[in-house]
Amino acid sequence: MEKKLLLWDIDGTLIWGGGGGERALLRAMKTSFGIETRLENVDYSGRTDKMIGKMLLEYHQLPASEENLHIFIESYLENLSQEISRGETRIHPGILPIINAVRERKDLLQGLLTGNMVRGARIKLTHFDLWHYFEFGAFADDSHIRNEIAPHALRRGKEKAEYEFPPEHVFVIGDTPHDIECGKIIGAKTIAVATGTYSYEQLASHAPTAVFKDLSDTAEFFAVIDF
Repeated sequence: MEKKLLLWDIDGTLIWGGGGGERALLRAMKTSFGIETRLENVDYSGRTDKMIGKMLLEYHQLPASEENLHIFIESYLENLSQEISRGETRIHPGILPIINAVRERKDLLQGLLTGNMVRGARIKLTHFDLWHYFEFGAFADDSHIRNEIAPHALRRGKEKAEYEFPPEHVFVIGDTPHDIECGKIIGAKTIAVATGTYSYEQLASHAPTAVFKDLSDTAEFFAVIDF
């Protein structure tokens, strides 16, 4: 049986966290280094948690040392559980029908390919009762550079399925140009969805395999997968 692998981004793709992750990042800078800052100071969309920390530290002329990054990440994760529970949050349109349908099919396997730390991903997806849908993934724990995470996701997918997925049977699904780029790094097909901070037109300009305004049309999504 031919099998296909779906690798999902989290923020902006599966869920909208109501700004909880962003607030936790800002609180980490305040509690760890006494610095009031704004995420608009850095190009954070689609970046890994570690890269955001590195960029914020460098913006404020602090050493982006392993020690400082560790302090930042630990503070961020401590704050995240609290912040994700505040305010309005939602699962994006079409996600539940799609991931439920994928879970029922023996020819499809789905995992995570995200810039979140694994602990942060678990906190966020547990809040939405989605964590159990994904049996493996690749995270910022693997690298602070997004493109270096993708090969880990591919390798773990192959190990989980005990199957060598051809590149044309791998799909990276995300809401930023960084997701498109990291998918292309491993030769995967890329599905872009404009439910994050980038518009349909902006995502289309990066030439993904397919681009959607959202994933509410389940049949349209599976028409790309079941080519």
